[in-house]
Amino acid sequence: MQLTNKDVFVQALQSSWSLASSTKWTQANPASGHCGVTALVAQDVLGGDILKTKYGDKWHFYNRIEGEVIDFTKSQFEAPISYNNHTATRAEAFADTNAEQYNHLSTTVQKHLDITYKVAV
Repeated sequence: MQLTNKDVFVQALQSSWSLASSTKWTQANPASGHCGVTALVAQDVLGGDILKTKYGDKWHFYNRIEGEVIDFTKSQFEAPISYNNHTATRAEAFADTNAEQYNHLSTTVQKHLDITYKVAV
């Protein structure tokens, strides 16, 4: 499914983040630990590329969609990120998550999108 409205996707994403999609999730910082799994689901829904940059000693994953660099999980960090925009593979992003977390986030985001579009039609 190719979706063009990023705002609708962001709402679905933020409503879907939970402990089931990242063990680092908290109410105070819902994006925490979601970079890899979010980059994968964003690519599934919106297309584009997965990118990575070093943040401290770890890789941080985000997306490039229609030429625009978008980091859906940048709110998890207090310090600014210096983006290097290295191309990443799905396997690299998946190494930051697991099948259960990916399936949960993917399914939950899709349910939110389906509800949004059914209401809008």
